[in-house]
Amino acid sequence: MVYVLDIDGQLLMPTSRHGKVRKLLNNHLAKVAKRCPFTIQLLYQSTKETQPVFLGVDAGSRHIGLAATTEQKVVYQEELVPRNDVVKLLSARRALRSSRRSRKARYRKPRFNNRVHSKHKGWLAPSVEVKIQEHITAIKRICQILPISDIHVETAEFDLQRLKAMEEGRPLPIGTDYQLGEQYDFYNTRQYVLHRDEYTCQCCDTHDNNVKLHVHHIESRQTGGDAPNNLITLCEHCHKLLHAGKTILPKGKKRGKSYRDATFMGIMRKTLLERLKKEVDVPVTGTYGYITKYWREKAGLEKSHINDAICISKYPYAKPLDTYYLTKAVRHHNRQIHKSNFSKSGIRKRNQAPYLVKGFRLFDKVLYQGKSYFIFGRRATGFFDIRTLNGAKVNKGSISYKKLRIQDTANAYLKEIKAIPHMNKFTCVLA
Repeated sequence: MVYVLDIDGQLLMPTSRHGKVRKLLNNHLAKVAKRCPFTIQLLYQSTKETQPVFLGVDAGSRHIGLAATTEQKVVYQEELVPRNDVVKLLSARRALRSSRRSRKARYRKPRFNNRVHSKHKGWLAPSVEVKIQEHITAIKRICQILPISDIHVETAEFDLQRLKAMEEGRPLPIGTDYQLGEQYDFYNTRQYVLHRDEYTCQCCDTHDNNVKLHVHHIESRQTGGDAPNNLITLCEHCHKLLHAGKTILPKGKKRGKSYRDATFMGIMRKTLLERLKKEVDVPVTGTYGYITKYWREKAGLEKSHINDAICISKYPYAKPLDTYYLTKAVRHHNRQIHKSNFSKSGIRKRNQAPYLVKGFRLFDKVLYQGKSYFIFGRRATGFFDIRTLNGAKVNKGSISYKKLRIQDTANAYLKEIKAIPHMNKFTCVLA
């Protein structure tokens, strides 16, 4: 599918007549406005008639499905993988700033009374904020190539107490049970965990008032958080041995199921709709998962993020495309100036590579042996690590920059065309 702008930059309906598009480009009656998705701009006056195009958005924490449909067919399909590395990066930054206070460097004061959430009403954690912003950015990018007339967003809401009860085999909560959660009548999470474990060390079964008890994270706080199913009671002696690697937790003492993604969907549900209505000049309406499921089963579609997005839009019976865009969000900049560990000479090496290496940047889209890849690693010698978007390497070694030809410069969203498995393989020669 080729997307079209008129001479004034106004949005027109896309076309699949690739031969006509090629003739327009060869006769200088059109120019390339964007390479991926392939978009042209006409250089002559044309009609401005368009059809209603509805955009369906299957919001999610790990995958986002997007599909734009008309009454007859699907004109755009995309699966976006948002960033999930923000928690890890913030934890690394916090550790580096903390260690700086004990190093021979300019002292950095701890700023405990300078937190953003104490200043701004409606503050959200950065890991949640970045995903909400990626939903909005993806929708805006589609609105730049298609005349979207209406946006439908499915924002799921999960019953966490019911999910936990099903996981643990307990009776399902009803009525006032929702007000009497597992931590009801406890001062804080630590007190609840100690009471749950009967004030007994879960490693050596010590139960003595003279022994100091600690609450230990089964998985690191960065990975598992402070949820009760990630906490366990240990005595001070076992806690030290565990962190020293001299003992392990007994079998069966594992962290329970994580509900991080379900929690994210509950937090971002209303915020996403409110921000979309303010930032996009297109009507935005919300929908629910049971409606999507009804239309998906009625249309006989398989369960997938893109098919859900088609059902969320107004026309679930629209003819789907045989290709879709797979998009992956990556970090914009690496702000860590020096590496964490000292080299043998006692010098901290720089963590940032030069902006350009042999004319190439990190995540540039390049052409190698007739196929498109992305630069995932660079060396000053000019040998690069190039991979597909899912991380598969081209070969075991690095590729010389002399064998690469740049297709697109790097940005925060890496995009490539993928064929839908159950359909005939097709690749647009222009894209």
